[in-house]
Parts: sequence; C-alpha cells; structure tokens
Amino acid sequence: MDSAELRLRFDSLTTAHVADGCVRAGVAVRCAPAGTHTAVPGGRVAGQVRPARHVGSVDVFLEAYDSAAPDDVLVVDNGGRLDESCVGDLAVLEARGAGVAGVVIWGLHRDSADIREIGLPVFSLGSLPTGPLSVRERPADALTSAVVGEWTVGREDVVFGDDDGVLFVPLAEADGVLARAEGIRDTERRQAERIMAGTSLRDQVGFDAYLAARRDRPALTFREHLRAVGGAIEE
Repeated sequence: MDSAELRLRFDSLTTAHVADGCVRAGVAVRCAPAGTHTAVPGGRVAGQVRPARHVGSVDVFLEAYDSAAPDDVLVVDNGGRLDESCVGDLAVLEARGAGVAGVVIWGLHRDSADIREIGLPVFSLGSLPTGPLSVRERPADALTSAVVGEWTVGREDVVFGDDDGVLFVPLAEADGVLARAEGIRDTERRQAERIMAGTSLRDQVGFDAYLAARRDRPALTFREHLRAVGGAIEE
C-alpha cells in the first residue's frame, strides 16, 4: 500500500477504529504512551515510519530527511526524556520542506507557537523551553529503528495519529487492519444513527438476550455476544 492510499483511507477513520481493527485482525495493538498528543490542534497523520534516534543534535533529523520518501513520518526516539526538548520549529519547518507528513516524538518539543503556525502535524509527550544540554554517543542503528514506549518501530511499520494519540501497524498488515477498521466504522455509524432515531443501543445489541444467556453460561462475555450479533462497541 502506498502513502497516498494509506492517507486516503485514514481520512475517514480514527486511531480508535484502527486500534479496534488490529484487535479484529489479531495484530498487536502498539500505541505510543498515553500522554502522546498533537501539538497542532486537529493534527492527523498517516505514513510510513522514518526512524531517528536523537542523541542531542539535530543532524540525525537532517540525515533522515535526506533519505525520506514523500509522506514519510519522522518518528523521533529521545528515550521519553522529560528534561529536554528535542524538536523545535526549524526541525519541523525543514521536515515540511522535505515532504515529510508529520513528526512523532517519544519525548518533548518546544517552539509550540511556531509549530502551530507551521501546521505540520507534530505529536509528543509535551513541551519544555530547554533543548538538549549535551550530546551523547550516537548508536549504530540511529536511522534504522526507534523506540517509542515499549515498542521498537522501523521502516517496516506505518504510524497513525490523531486527537486520541498515536499507534503503529506493520506495513504488511495495514490493508487488512484498515479493512476491519472501515467495517467497524460503518457499523458504529449505523448504530449511532439508530440511537439518534430512538432505538437504544441496548435494544440494538440484544442486551436483554445477553443477560439471559449469561445466566445459563456465566463465562459468556459481552464481546462474544457482540460478535455474534454484529455489534461494534468494544472492538
């Protein structure tokens, strides 16, 4: 799947849909840590991961931009540090000029007002005025993989981000995950329309029948029931 199709299909989805699509597809749900939020209101991003491990200098970003394909997403590993910011306005402006679709940071950013003005989607753990105060040893894999929370990602992954946060999906699994996410989206829309028309969600999913069945089969889960009746709430 190319970047254009990836972005087009995500346009009508949310990261929640994609996460639920992962569950349906049997793909690990790999979310960036809670607290990873957009620095640009309404920011959304979808693209192939372009990893960069930050060690105190922006040169690793410039090198990543040199090899970036159009609409890649720069994924910055700064070890989740909260004592320094590692991406500022110039790095984001340069990303936009290089055709990068957005920036995801396991760490902090600064120059928030300028980044909002630039408009390129940026996701991070928050902001801090100070940049790096020292330069550390650069690892050999600085441009081949990045760690974000408990996950290691690379060129074999795609990243999705919106107001709910960020998650990663293997590129090879993206088509199947998105297909399931689209099915969940459509089911939820139909359910929402029926609720607004006066049919409660409990009636739609046969909640009374579920409670009756659970009395006979205490191990029955609501998720199993939903799958049997074609609902979409939990995943």
